[in-house]
Amino acid sequence: MIPPEILTYCITHSTAPSDLVKELGEYTVKHVSGSNMLIGEMEAAVLGFLIKLGGVKRVLELGTFTGYSALAMAEQLPPEGSITTVDINPHTTKIAREFWDRSPHGKKITQVLKPGADALGELTGPFDLIFIDADKNGYPLYLEWALANLSARGLIVTDNTLWSGKILTPGGDKQTDSIIAHNTRARTLDGYTKVLLPVRDGMYLITKS
Repeated sequence: MIPPEILTYCITHSTAPSDLVKELGEYTVKHVSGSNMLIGEMEAAVLGFLIKLGGVKRVLELGTFTGYSALAMAEQLPPEGSITTVDINPHTTKIAREFWDRSPHGKKITQVLKPGADALGELTGPFDLIFIDADKNGYPLYLEWALANLSARGLIVTDNTLWSGKILTPGGDKQTDSIIAHNTRARTLDGYTKVLLPVRDGMYLITKS
């Protein structure tokens, strides 16, 4: 969305994740297909800032991939904080656990290896931060569940809500239309304050007014 040199400037002027998180990102780029799914340092910095600002203690993440975002968030949580992260891929989540086990913050992370809809049926809120970054066709369902399971001062953050600009042309494919449906639902919510940020591929922030 912005020139690479400006992005680099922003990253170098923001709180960076640990060297272990960076190592995990580099490993993912080199060895894992679909490494573009990593949130990257800029988005990690935004999530970390929100965790500190909101006094977040309990996080739910939908979409683990190789565990980069979960570890970056865990580093910003207080000692009693916790993250439950949901994914269906045993290979990438195994990589995640190997890196989490090397961090003193890894003990804050609980992995649920199930489809999102199945996992949500077994989870109990409220959560202070719900980070939606899983299968895009599930976005409308995940948003509804998040709205019903958010703490009083909690925050929903949904990733990829600009979808490389494809949200401007509905009807192209199911994933795009699902993200558009999520965005439309968020925009029309009563009693909530929302902002869609052009950070990375779009971060939609939603909180109760």
